[in-house]
Amino acid sequence: MTDTVKLDILSDPICPWCYIGKTYLDRALAEKPDHPFLIEWHPFQLNPDMPAEGMDRRAYLEGKFGGKEGAVRAYAPVVEHAEAAGLQINFEAMKRTPNTIDAHRLIHWAGIEGRQIAAVSALFEAYFVEARDIGDAEVLADIADGVGLDAALISKLLKSDADVAEIKARDAHSRKMGVNSVPTFIVASQHAVPGAQPPDLWLKVIEEFSAAA
Repeated sequence: MTDTVKLDILSDPICPWCYIGKTYLDRALAEKPDHPFLIEWHPFQLNPDMPAEGMDRRAYLEGKFGGKEGAVRAYAPVVEHAEAAGLQINFEAMKRTPNTIDAHRLIHWAGIEGRQIAAVSALFEAYFVEARDIGDAEVLADIADGVGLDAALISKLLKSDADVAEIKARDAHSRKMGVNSVPTFIVASQHAVPGAQPPDLWLKVIEEFSAAA
């Protein structure tokens, strides 16, 4: 039997490359259901200074990429890779770019209940496919309910500042360790693999660990 290998994933639920990267990883794991990975998702905010209420998505993109043309150029490879991964990202319907601190809190709480991967998947689906505002507490409570968490408890926690400091500290720690983009996958606490990697790479990593066991 292959020993367990920790796979830590730094991600933000509004990062399209993280969504694509998870899709590729999931494909490899489905092909090798006896994979050795023990997966944990970690917080990394693409926009830590985003206003709490989020902002208009068009204004955000044009500000970040220097106008409409810059935004279109920046997103062209995202669209291309999403299509290659079989994903339909509903960019047209997205109206707001949220602050993701509360989404990261939900992922953290879901992890405590053993529902972390389900929560991450649901957040990606809500944002990229359904174009929902995942900075909104009601949306997050609904997502929590959908993955088997206590929506009333999550609503209560979201109204407090529970674990905000911890999420920010974990994010800051990752930056201090040199992480400056997501997704970043850390294999066995030592090998950092940045970016959305194709399924073939993950199959190779699984084979290497299986052979070494």
